[in-house]
Formats: sequence, structure tokens, C-alpha cells
Amino acid sequence: MPWSNQSGGGGPWGPRKQGPWGTGPQGGGGGNGSPPDLEELLRRSQDKLRQVMPGGGMGGRGVAAIALGAVLLWLATGFYTVRQEEIGLNLVFGKYVGATQPGLNYNYPAPIGRVEKRPVTTVNTTEVGYRSAEGNRRSGFRDVLEESLMLTGDENIVDIDYAVQWQINPARAADYAFNIQAPEASVKAVAEASMREVVGRRNIQQILTTDRGAIETEVRQLMQDVLNTYKSGVEVRLVQLQKVDPPQQVIDAFRDVQAARQDQDRARNEAETYASKVVPEARGEAARIVQEAEAYRERIIAEANGQASRFKQVYEEYRKAPDVTRERMYLETMERVFGGTDKIILDNKNGNGQGVVPYLPLNELQRRPTQGAQK
Repeated sequence: MPWSNQSGGGGPWGPRKQGPWGTGPQGGGGGNGSPPDLEELLRRSQDKLRQVMPGGGMGGRGVAAIALGAVLLWLATGFYTVRQEEIGLNLVFGKYVGATQPGLNYNYPAPIGRVEKRPVTTVNTTEVGYRSAEGNRRSGFRDVLEESLMLTGDENIVDIDYAVQWQINPARAADYAFNIQAPEASVKAVAEASMREVVGRRNIQQILTTDRGAIETEVRQLMQDVLNTYKSGVEVRLVQLQKVDPPQQVIDAFRDVQAARQDQDRARNEAETYASKVVPEARGEAARIVQEAEAYRERIIAEANGQASRFKQVYEEYRKAPDVTRERMYLETMERVFGGTDKIILDNKNGNGQGVVPYLPLNELQRRPTQGAQK
């Protein structure tokens, strides 16, 4: 038989090169280099299979067994594994039919089915306004002015670098896989547009000083709303401002303004501290003066009421006995007038009626009290 020829005849099918079924064909026409006959090749292949197959023949059951084995092997290719940080997306005839969780899963094998895997626990960082080879760290960064320079609400320019941390929403992984073609570029474009909108609603003083936290929160919320509108399947975790400065060309002038504002604030604080100390003291002093005035008023009113009451009492007595009352009032008045003065009393009863005028040294008497007062 031709396949049992071990003579080593020439030609490409000699013993120097054997095919998968043993010795290669010898070639029709006595090895003159002509192409082999296909029918001869098929016949030899069938004969070889008869030797390999049990029973020496290949009937219908053998063909069915081979076909069944091939089908089983094909179906076995549908098993796949999803890692812990991933989620699987099953497609059948190109249509999304469901998601699978980490572990061993099954889908129709190719070309009927296909599986897309996406990392849902990985946190991605998108840098806007700068580029850094070490991710979010600020060492060795390169500023990108076309992204970082923004117009404020009071028509000033501010230089803002910020980072956005985002990841795939596990519940919307299909949207992420099939609705957007360039997730990184989409997130970056939405981040830049959102930041410009939020910055455009504030003046530069608020942006540089007090509103950094509010800006981060508003930008994150606005980004999430826009990405949800696009059905992107992206969840924004954090917006973090890295640098908020005036443009480099005017930063020195802005720092001078900031220093002047700080001096102003310090002076205002000192004035408020002084006022908080002096005002209570002044209010206390005013309250004391008011109390003294009220006490004086009450005393004067009480004295006036007492005098009026005494006058009324005197008047009532005067009405009852005018002469006696007049005499008493005269004596009391004389008592008040002469009570604190020097007095010289002359007793005419002892003059014996001789008409002698007594000599009184009035000048000496008046001078003595004056000298006593000077001493």
C-alpha cells in the first residue's frame, strides 16, 4: 500500500517529512514533482482513521460522538470568571442581557455570546488644569493654562487646578460600557464645564478665601447631574481643589491686596475689642449717673413736698390765730437771721434814766471776728 512504503522515495512526501497521519504521500505520477491527488489524500486519511478508531471502522455512531464532543467543548468555552473588583456584562447576539457578580459565571459561547468586564471598585483620578506623573500628588506637576484659567463673576481671572475622583457605578455599569466611548475625556469635559459655571457665579475674593469647600461641593453635584443626564454610569466621588491663585502675572499685586486686607481686618478686630471693653464701662457710668440723677430728683421732690406740707400746716395755723402765728414766724425768722451773726445787746433799763449815750467801739468789735477768722 502506498502509505506503507518505507523505501524513502524522493519528493516532498518522502520519509524526511511526515504529516500528521504518518508518512507523507508519495505524489502521483511516480514522484515527478506534480501536485498530489486530493482523492488519494482523502482515501489515505480514511484508511488511517480506520486504524485509529476502535473496531477498525468509522460508522455513524463515531461521527456523532465526535460531533457531540465538539459541541460540548464549544459549550464549555462559555464559562468565565469575574474577579472581585469587576462586574461582568453578558451580551447575546450583541444585545445586553444582564450583569454577573464576581465568581464563576456562564454565558453563551462565541460567536453567539460575549462578555464585557469592567472594574467597578477602581477609583479613577482625572486632573484638570495640571498634569502629574504621580497621579494626584503635587510634586513635578505641569500647569495647563488653557484648562485652569477661568473668569470669575466680577470679571477677574483665577488660576484653578483640581482633581476629580470617580468610579463606575455598579448598578449602571452597562451605561458606562455602552453609552460613552471615551469615559476619561467625558468626565474631564464635564468637570471643566461645571467648574467654570460655579466659578462664574462668585467674585474672586470669595473664591480665594472663604468658598473653597462650597465650590468643591457644588461642582461635584453639578457634575453628577450632568453625567446622570448622559446616562454615563459614572459616580463622582470627590472634587478636590489643588491650587486657587490669581494669574502668575499679577499674583504679587494680589498678595499685596491680601496683606492690606489682613491689616484692615486686624485693625477692625482691635477696634471691636476696644469697643467691647469701653462701651460696657461707658454704659455702666451712664447708668450710675442716671441713678444719681434720679436719686437727686427724688430727694428734691421729697424736700419740696415737705416744705409745701409744712407751709400748708403753717397756713392752717395762721388762719386759726393770725397774730400768734405772725409773732411766731417773726421770731423764727429772727432766729435764723441772727443765729449765726455777732450781736451787741444794750440794756437800757440799767441806764438809770440819766440820758447818757453809751460809747460802743464798733470798729474794734467788727475787727476782732475778722482777725479770728484769719488766724
